[in-house]
Amino acid sequence: MKVLILGSGGREHALANAVSQSPDLSRLFVAPGNPGMAQIATLAPLDIADHAAVAAFARAEGIDLVIVGPEAPLVAGIVDDLALVGVRAFGPGREAARLEGSKGFTKEICREAGIPTAAWGRFRLPEAALAYVRAQGAPIVVKADGLAAGKGVVVAHTLAEAEAALDQMFGGAFGAAGSSVVIEEMLVGEEVSFFALCDGERAAALGSAQDHKRALDGDRGPNTGGMGAYSPAPAMTPDIEAQVMARIIRPALAAMAARGTPFRGILFAGLMLTAAGPKLIEFNVRFGDPETQALLPRIQDDLLHMLRAAADGQLPNAAVRLSPETALTVVMAAKGYPESPEKGAAIRGLERAAAVEGVTITQAGTALKNNLLVAAGGRVLNVTARASSVAEAQRRAYQAVGLIEAPGLFCRRDIGWRAVERERAAG
Repeated sequence: MKVLILGSGGREHALANAVSQSPDLSRLFVAPGNPGMAQIATLAPLDIADHAAVAAFARAEGIDLVIVGPEAPLVAGIVDDLALVGVRAFGPGREAARLEGSKGFTKEICREAGIPTAAWGRFRLPEAALAYVRAQGAPIVVKADGLAAGKGVVVAHTLAEAEAALDQMFGGAFGAAGSSVVIEEMLVGEEVSFFALCDGERAAALGSAQDHKRALDGDRGPNTGGMGAYSPAPAMTPDIEAQVMARIIRPALAAMAARGTPFRGILFAGLMLTAAGPKLIEFNVRFGDPETQALLPRIQDDLLHMLRAAADGQLPNAAVRLSPETALTVVMAAKGYPESPEKGAAIRGLERAAAVEGVTITQAGTALKNNLLVAAGGRVLNVTARASSVAEAQRRAYQAVGLIEAPGLFCRRDIGWRAVERERAAG
């Protein structure tokens, strides 16, 4: 089977690693990819926002399956555009991808399907939004309705912060994404990322993870795309997983199918485990980043086979087999990230780091300059370690980090702290 993965980050590198293990794979392409992926795949210099170019390449190379990594092409309808020329793709079509493309749409699905979520309101006029915020009071959450590169959410602890967020969004800080806003009550509990593989009618639990959004140790500093993650999430017990599948994932699938827009792909539920049970914060329609880097190494089945079956609407009824081990990922980012990452910093020592037991390194924002690997983005490297305990996975990951010579990069030093504390408390 010939496969094309779209994307260039750590998530796509992790997908490439997993897919490359399949005996069904005959050739792997990644577009545009990064230098790390070039070791296991052929890089194709495509602009993935140019759907016609992607379709032409896929047809010319006889691609059997396109795996879409980022959310933007999915929301823009690349799966539909590929289907029009007879190319199979893994991921939802444009209408189903609205589950991530519009937070207001997701809230409407929650209302239709009885999915537990935060109380909310959706507004297109700043005056009405301001009145709602003042009536509800703080703390409160203000979200740009559309895609905002993970930056369109403000948890406002005061009315002044909420009002400033509304000014920012309606003022055009996020472009069209902020032309309408969703305002929610602030949920209290522990946050968990949960992934389900869907074929339009059926869903299979794919596992859980917890990530670290803040840039600095102790959950301080600005929000980022994610500075690290671990899988599984200890708080995600079998009972809670069953509740999530029954009350959130399957009702969402049924609601989308009833609309005539069945969801096929990865349904990524951002959850809050509240005192009243799990509640949906938001849906994403693709693998998470960096959660994927920690999740995929735990999957013991053939990932390529599963993704193709989901794309064909033929997901088997058997549960996905997951290793009981923990996988923990530390993100190494360029200094200045997330506001203004510094590019061009040299990176050495990856071979030594990858030799640490249980460690895999995936690249994200990297480039080759005069045959030297350099930082070329915000999040640059992902160091993932597997072990029988969270504490040991954490130790191995940071041992590997210490072997990488990259003075232009930084990382958090406490990835997995909550799980390690829970593990120690359990004895």
